[in-house]
Amino acid sequence: MSLTVRPWGTFETLHARDNYLIKRIVVHSKHRLSLQSHECRAEHWVVVKGHGTIILGEDEIVCGPNTQVFIPKKTTHRIINSSDNELVFVEVQVGNFLSEDDIVRYEDDYARM
Repeated sequence: MSLTVRPWGTFETLHARDNYLIKRIVVHSKHRLSLQSHECRAEHWVVVKGHGTIILGEDEIVCGPNTQVFIPKKTTHRIINSSDNELVFVEVQVGNFLSEDDIVRYEDDYARM
């Protein structure tokens, strides 16, 4: 397991197999992930620490510990940590292509298009 650093926080892969991948993701205070979608995978998110907002398509979901969301393929999504503490969630990716190359970004605070 290696820690990957991003401008918004960190992630580490906890477990990987051919058709699924499990990550622990930490979002720093006052940061957010890009608004994105995936062509080849669906995701399941479970918030385990902190509070924020999940954007899922046209919906905004206030989240905290034990919040669970399913993100279908091709659905726009992001998580926003507007609190003063870190937000931690577990992401389970399921699909036939599990790569950072399967990210379509629509908005990004860090100019990664």
